[in-house]
Amino acid sequence: MATTGNASVATGTTAKRKPVFVKVEQLKPGTTGHTLTVKVVDANPVVPVARKTRPGTSSMMSRPSQPSRIAECLIGDETGCILFTARNDQVDLMKPGETVILRNSRIDMYKGTMRLGVDKWGRIEATEPASFTVKEDNNLSLVEYELINVNDQ
Repeated sequence: MATTGNASVATGTTAKRKPVFVKVEQLKPGTTGHTLTVKVVDANPVVPVARKTRPGTSSMMSRPSQPSRIAECLIGDETGCILFTARNDQVDLMKPGETVILRNSRIDMYKGTMRLGVDKWGRIEATEPASFTVKEDNNLSLVEYELINVNDQ
C-alpha cells in the first residue's frame, strides 16, 4: 500500500512551529495569533455590573453563574504599551512587576481603541523577570481608530 503525505502524520505527532515573538509597537487592529513577552505595569480590577433579570423569566429557571473576574492591565515592552483585558484565572497571573509570555493573543477593538486579549485558544505563562523597561509614553490603547467604508465607483 502506497502512503502519501507527511510521515509524522502517520505516527501521530506533528512538528510544531517555533513561535515568532513580536513587539508591542508592531500590533495592528483586528490581528490575531501574536506571541509577546511583556511586563505588567499596572492591574486594575473591573467591578462587575449586576444584570437584571428580564420580565417573564424566573430566576429559578436560569442556571446559576459564577461572576466573572475581569482586570484591565497595562502591559508593555521596550517599544510601547497596551491595555490587556485579563479574565478569570488570568487575573491571578497579571500582577504589577511580573513578566509574562502571551501566546496566541488577539487584538480586540473596544470603543475604537485597541485592547489585547487571550481567549481559550491562547495561553499566559509566567517567565523570569525581563531586563527591559517599559516605554509608557507609546500607549497604543490611546490611539483611536475609525472604520471607514470605501464605496466602489
